This record gives sequence, structure tokens and C-alpha cells, in this order.
Amino acid sequence: MNLGMPEMIFIFLLALVVLGPRKLPELGRQLGKFMAEFKRASNEFKNQLEAEMLNIELEERAKKAQEGQVLPAEEPWERLMRPINETVSRTRSELLAAVNAEPTPIRPAAASVPDEPPSSAKSAGNE
Repeated sequence: MNLGMPEMIFIFLLALVVLGPRKLPELGRQLGKFMAEFKRASNEFKNQLEAEMLNIELEERAKKAQEGQVLPAEEPWERLMRPINETVSRTRSELLAAVNAEPTPIRPAAASVPDEPPSSAKSAGNE
């Protein structure tokens, strides 16, 4: 559902004509409250799912520990930092590869460099 500005203006004007100027602000407040409640409920649901996944993971670790296989303890922040660490290490290796790459020599424009100093300077040095 991709609504642009013209479509939004049309919907607003249609709602203004149908509901009237007195009911429209009240409807807007109710819609805002509904959206805030929906967002809060969805965040709560997401948090419950993450908590259940963590509980299941802890139960699996406990079961593996009872079987004699000890898994390394993993902190929740390590799980969050893993993608960042991988990105940093990949960027570092790309940077090192770029720095260590063989640069292509740039030849200056054809400038004449005299091999000998001018004759007047040469004769002044001998006297």
C-alpha cells in the first residue's frame, strides 16, 4: 500500500466532507491512540517471543550440560556484537588490501630537467 501525497490529501478531504470539521479531530485522536496501543502490543509480543526463544536456548544448554557436552557460555551482548565485529574485520581487511596494493606510477608531464647548471654559474664557481 503505497500512498503518495496526492492520495493522502484526497483521503483527508473526503474524510472532512463525510465526517465534518467537528468529528475529524476526535477521530484523529482515536486513531492515534489505537496506533500507539497497537505498537505497544506488538512490541510486547515481540519481547515475549524473544524471552521464550532465550528460555528454549537455556534449556538446550542445560540438557547438553547434563549429557556431558559443555557449551561455552554466550552473553546476549556477544550475539548482538558478532555482526558488528564481522563487519569491522571485513572492512579492516579490505582497507589493508587497498593500502598494500601496488600503486600505479604516475608519470609527470614532460618537463625538461637540465643535467648541467647554466654556463654562467659554472664559470662563476671556477674563478
